Amino acid sequence: MMERADSSQKLYTSMRLWEFPDQYVVEPTDGSSGSFLAISRNDGSMNLIDELPECNSVRVPRILTIFGVVGMLKLLAGSYLIVITERECIGSYLGHPIFKVSSLKIFPCNHSLENSPAEQKKMETEFSGLLNIAERTSGLYFSYDTNLTLSAQRLHDLGDESKLLPLWRQAEPRFLWNNYMLELLIDKKLDPFLLPVVQGSFHHFQAAIEKDIIEVTLISRRCSRRNGTRMWRRGADSDGYVANFVETEQIIQFNGISASFVQVRGSIPLLWEQIVDLTYKPKFEIVRLEEAPRVVERHFLDLRKKYGAVLAVDLVNKHGGEGRLSEKFANAMQHIVSDDVRYLHFDFHHICGHVHFERLSILYEQISDFLERNGYFLLNEKGDKLKEQLGVVRTNCIDCLDRTNVTQSMIGRKMLEFQLRRLGIFGAEETISSHQNFDEKFRILWANHGDDISIQYSGTPALKGDFVRYGQRTVQGILKDGWSALTRYYLNNFRDGTKQDAIDLLQGHYIVSVSRDLTPSSQKRGLEAVASFPLALLLVLTGFLLTTMSLRQARYDLKHFFFSFMWASASITIASFVRANGRIFCNRPSLHKPR
Repeated sequence: MMERADSSQKLYTSMRLWEFPDQYVVEPTDGSSGSFLAISRNDGSMNLIDELPECNSVRVPRILTIFGVVGMLKLLAGSYLIVITERECIGSYLGHPIFKVSSLKIFPCNHSLENSPAEQKKMETEFSGLLNIAERTSGLYFSYDTNLTLSAQRLHDLGDESKLLPLWRQAEPRFLWNNYMLELLIDKKLDPFLLPVVQGSFHHFQAAIEKDIIEVTLISRRCSRRNGTRMWRRGADSDGYVANFVETEQIIQFNGISASFVQVRGSIPLLWEQIVDLTYKPKFEIVRLEEAPRVVERHFLDLRKKYGAVLAVDLVNKHGGEGRLSEKFANAMQHIVSDDVRYLHFDFHHICGHVHFERLSILYEQISDFLERNGYFLLNEKGDKLKEQLGVVRTNCIDCLDRTNVTQSMIGRKMLEFQLRRLGIFGAEETISSHQNFDEKFRILWANHGDDISIQYSGTPALKGDFVRYGQRTVQGILKDGWSALTRYYLNNFRDGTKQDAIDLLQGHYIVSVSRDLTPSSQKRGLEAVASFPLALLLVLTGFLLTTMSLRQARYDLKHFFFSFMWASASITIASFVRANGRIFCNRPSLHKPR
């Protein structure tokens, strides 16, 4: 429970945004008696005022209801206010309402741009265009009353003084999605407007097991330190922060008793990348291999500080490009393996194939001792701590999406069964699968969670989701995976570069400055001006279609054989040209200078 000593620190839950010609004014409308926030439309400067400005009878200001201020982003000549315009209450976390952001809106404060040089105006327009992508960010959640960035265990362990602080000051910075965007508001000490937002997933269900009502919640928190898209953010940075790092917490509540279990996932913590080059699976490139031991050590040192003991489960293939990457990971782990840090390789594809995911029981036999020893967090009806989780399983594959989600759902299922036996709800041999309604809801819970995490990183729902959702592979699921794989290819090559730029801008990984080089991007000429993925694909498919048609007649006519050879050659030439000139067709990111 996040009680506050001073009601003036309570977050505003509903506001009106007034659009005056020279300023925006945010008025609390939730019954609070706080001041109004005035934001200059000239340069984004902010101050508190006690009453609304007088309205000009000629130009009546537009009024919009908003539900939170996400933050302020400063570009070259202007600033941009980001607010929540639509929300949906999707459940509760430890008794507090949780909301999902349904719609964001960005309001420019850039009137001063009118007096800026033409080149600066052009650059401002390009950067502000990235914010349109930011408005479509998915998987954002918030609460006015509790700290979503902390697990139940860490929330319970907060000291009394910390519990009196505003929510943004209690927040875990790495899971605070709008951490960078709040900085300008923090400087102005605008605590009632400072709404912490997390990116991730939130799902829950209630189900009856005989006479007992069990509520299960699954909440995930995405780390913002190395946030990004699938092919454009891989591996670790020099500080040990990894791409697609997500903390997932499974909570059950029953008759006032709460139990929580945390898992994490994250990219292989080496300096590695995949350069998008129009191939389906770009080559894995390991950068500065000599730094691998130090980077891995930093990563696992951070995990140990936050979670205790760590079991790293590596699911990648033993052979090929994945195998070489896994080998370097295993070699680096040899230097840090101890009683508190274990490494386990489990070749998911070799052992489970594409349909036999029940063979994950082999993996469970190898990690069950770690799970039992390190346990889970448990509170009794009075809120007293009976048990605490002493360690965490860290799972990875290449993307940390599909194989990882299947594996984490298996671990979550086993731990939930263990907890239900501990609470006396299950007998010694009883399992979730013996309760059809509960089993079905549990599968859907994890399948929806996997889709959310996958959409944020890859742009599509998770592959292999049919097994998580139905307990078996289906023809429909396999076809859906094929379509998702093609969609990922398209997004990775032709959309995600720009999306990565937008993420870097929002997260403060790229700081826009007038002192930086403002040289305009070169104008596209010739083929570059008209080239695009649809055009390239159309040319290649047309070539191969004509090749096929000609080959059917080639047995009867030497002329058709000649045309078959010509069309095939043309198709191969176009495909090779597209690959060799990827920059023409791919939207390479333009933001190179990190924060």
